Amino acid sequence: MKIAIVCYPTYGGSGVVATELGHALSILGHEIHFITYKQPVRLDTLNKNIFFHEVFVPEYDLFHYQPYELALSSRIVDVVKAYKIDVLHVHYAIPHAYAAYMAKMMLKDEGVSLPIVTTLHGTDITLVGSHPFYKTAVTFSINNSDFVTSVSKSLKNDTESLFDINKPIQVIPNFIDVNKHAHLERPCHRESVADNKEKIIIHISNFRPLKRVKDVVKIFEIVQKEIPSKLLMVGEGPERIKAQRYVKKNNLSEKVLFLGKSNEVNELLCYSDIFLLPSEKESFGLVALESMLHKVPVISTNTGGLSEVNIDGISGYLSSIGDVKQMANNTIKALSNDKLYEKLQKGAFEQAISFDISNIIPKYEEVYKKALESSI
Repeated sequence: MKIAIVCYPTYGGSGVVATELGHALSILGHEIHFITYKQPVRLDTLNKNIFFHEVFVPEYDLFHYQPYELALSSRIVDVVKAYKIDVLHVHYAIPHAYAAYMAKMMLKDEGVSLPIVTTLHGTDITLVGSHPFYKTAVTFSINNSDFVTSVSKSLKNDTESLFDINKPIQVIPNFIDVNKHAHLERPCHRESVADNKEKIIIHISNFRPLKRVKDVVKIFEIVQKEIPSKLLMVGEGPERIKAQRYVKKNNLSEKVLFLGKSNEVNELLCYSDIFLLPSEKESFGLVALESMLHKVPVISTNTGGLSEVNIDGISGYLSSIGDVKQMANNTIKALSNDKLYEKLQKGAFEQAISFDISNIIPKYEEVYKKALESSI
């Protein structure tokens, strides 16, 4: 099949999933066309079955905000006609599914049929989509997609409760490419971060308010009083300054390292002992899955789709939002009992490989086939 994929080309989970999905499909022989405003960060290699089409938004003084949806719709039309695309797969309802529908209508006028598959990832529903200004557009975009998928049962339930949806939503979870990370069993040079007596705790996110970054530091503050440890804070975002102020105020500067954005996530997870994710909302928690593949147990909240990824007592522990004390106690419990920690490591790894890309790709291929058949 010839499949066009529209996504955000950033480090976020939706962009990563869309890019990895396209790459895996190309290996299976499908022709993949990425349509976005710059080359996706995970699209580091272009093979004979992968094409990238940049969306260029010209600057006009007339517009206070440049009309990306209009430019995207036009680019989709051009690519579909030029390459005879079979199926369009868009990640995120707004603005991508909305732009896809406009492209579909333009193509229809020319006698071209374009089936649309929309994948819902999270903030397009729970944060942006639920805003009164966007709710009508999101509902319209979902209901006018030919097939709709969501990355977790939790997100499906949220979508159906927030919007008047008349389309069935199929849950196809996010995934991880286990073979791509087959080199994980290698020496980890943790001495560059901590000494032999210290444990390494890590948090990776975009440091938005929903991630409750200060809670990460508060959890660590309790843990380090009981267990010698270091905290790695990986990422950038609006909450970083608040977290740094808290660290400085509470004399934790020598124990907390702010590393910013990093392309060395695998290396950092390789020598980490615990992953902290005390988020207020997570539709799935892809970064938790990546840590589990490295046999790093996860201490997280039980919000959203996290309980579908992190199994309490098996791959880590779940707590209520804001329960810093319990998350700290769970971290201490895991790190102070070698037998328990090894059990959590094993459970985390086994849970991670159940989300291997080889188990997920056939589900998307089936959706594409149904979408294509429905348009004939």
